[in-house]
Amino acid sequence: MLNQDQEIFNILLDAVSDAVVIVDEEQCIMEINKVAETVFEFSKNEIKGQSLELLIPQDYRGSHKEHVSSFIEKNKSRKMAKALEVYGLKKSGEVIPVEVELNPFKIYDKTYVIALIKDISKQKESELDFMLRSTALESASNGVIITNALKPDNPIIYFNKAFSELTGYSAEEILHKNCRFLQGTDRDQKQLDKLRKAIKEGKSCQVTLRNYKKDGTLFWNDLYITPIRNQRGIITNFIGIQNDVTERVRAEEERNHLATIFDESLNEIYVYDAETLKFIRVNRGAIENIGYTREELQSMSPIDLKVNLDESDFRKRYIEPLLKRKRKRFEFETLHKRKDGSTYPASVHLQLSWLNERPVFFCIVADITDQKNYTIKLEKTVEERTQQLQEALSKEKELNELKTKFLSLVSHEFKTPLSGISTSVMLLEKYQTTEDQDKRDRHLGIIRDKVNYLNTILNDFLSIERLESGTVTYKYNHFKLSKVINEVVYNANMLLKDGQHINYPDNINDMEMYQDERIIELILTNVVQNAIKYSGKDSQIDIQVIQDDTFTNLTVKDYGIGIPEKDMDNIFTRYFRAENVLNMQGTGIGLNIAKTHLENLGGSITITSKENVGTTVLLKIPTECYD
Repeated sequence: MLNQDQEIFNILLDAVSDAVVIVDEEQCIMEINKVAETVFEFSKNEIKGQSLELLIPQDYRGSHKEHVSSFIEKNKSRKMAKALEVYGLKKSGEVIPVEVELNPFKIYDKTYVIALIKDISKQKESELDFMLRSTALESASNGVIITNALKPDNPIIYFNKAFSELTGYSAEEILHKNCRFLQGTDRDQKQLDKLRKAIKEGKSCQVTLRNYKKDGTLFWNDLYITPIRNQRGIITNFIGIQNDVTERVRAEEERNHLATIFDESLNEIYVYDAETLKFIRVNRGAIENIGYTREELQSMSPIDLKVNLDESDFRKRYIEPLLKRKRKRFEFETLHKRKDGSTYPASVHLQLSWLNERPVFFCIVADITDQKNYTIKLEKTVEERTQQLQEALSKEKELNELKTKFLSLVSHEFKTPLSGISTSVMLLEKYQTTEDQDKRDRHLGIIRDKVNYLNTILNDFLSIERLESGTVTYKYNHFKLSKVINEVVYNANMLLKDGQHINYPDNINDMEMYQDERIIELILTNVVQNAIKYSGKDSQIDIQVIQDDTFTNLTVKDYGIGIPEKDMDNIFTRYFRAENVLNMQGTGIGLNIAKTHLENLGGSITITSKENVGTTVLLKIPTECYD
């Protein structure tokens, strides 16, 4: 009868889907089921009679024994995971998170505890994966929304912080609404028809829409939507990524406006090839005054319009000095002839320009027939207006050059990390099994690094604007220096390369400062991250601090690629980058910002470096700074 009871007991144990471990009052293992053998990798014969500590990681054995003893005394069932994180130890040495439910029982006046144990490793992995994805979406600078395509009117079920900040609407005003509320009453947009068609057909689509913020402000929105399908191919959601392109649209409108001014100007305006001198483009004013059609002018050159001037003389007098940069422009008077043979005096403004990196000549011609008969006063007025036009053209050219340089920098520094993010997101969708976790982690790390890099660039550009406009306000407070260094080192640790290590400074726990804590952290972060970026794997980065009543000296030393000696004089120049880091990410503005802040706070920054040996940065900061 006893053997039969044991057999029934074993059948019941093996019917339980969770791992079962039974221990006595001394926490000695009396019985386990087959699920427990699978979870912990021990056979029943290996584990029976052993201490429960065999299944508990070394670091948790002391506290766990106390918890179980306390539980046996209270003699009341409960789940251990409700009170603390619980971990199990496999035979292989692998530590796994578990949920444990303890149930006491008595047999022949002896107390036993039956533990129901569930391996929650996969659940923890899923929670971590979801957290990382959510963090990536919330950190994105683009507005992101997700709609429910299975519900009527495709309502919004998720939006990130950037979307709310872009539109000004709250969660209550966004969730469960169709995103058409962003257009207000401005529904007569051709791009909306394209968007509706794509949604109806379940296709991806990119459109540019006029949207309106909560306060009524118009902004142009570049919207990309893509459908999400379930395993049966049914569209369950749409993801929308929004980007405020108001400045781009306004720039296009400005270019179109300038093109309209070009074409409708009453003056004759010509653009012709620098080598062949053939006309590339002429405006309406030229066609109407000269009498030739646009097609006829395309086979002609300026020589065909001038009286008593051959090509050789024209090239030698005007073209060659401009091409050789001996002159920036020419202004002269000449005699032009129309198609009908009539002539008229003309004032010509000629200068070298560029069209799609192709050298061209830009020529403005004014018919001055009437002006020749005007008084000196009118001639002076014309001269002043011509001068104003020259200055305007010169300023426009300089502005365009500055815009081009800035946009080139921003385009490169944003395009590269965005491309990396896009590639990693695409690859993440392919890695769906547990075995691919390392690959997912690697690409999630890439996304995090690229997002942090983009955020750093944006913060740098904002810092420059505030510093130049004089709107920076420093807020001083007392703080522990260790707090700032801990924060900087903690964030920097996530950027370390394989084998890199930051040597933490000694004896700083009692050091205090009265400074702008946020600015000091920003400056030190820039310097430490530079040390990481420009040092190789398995390298050391030393941080040292010396403080007295007057100054706090922070020294950051690396053993990386160093700075070429010939580049040292320009290291604090905005946008300058040393020749040995041109192929690495960076904008060349971080040290410029750090130097400006330090000087504003009464401090200084000194850099010593030797190429292929390393770099030492000394930050000398007033220990106490007052307004």
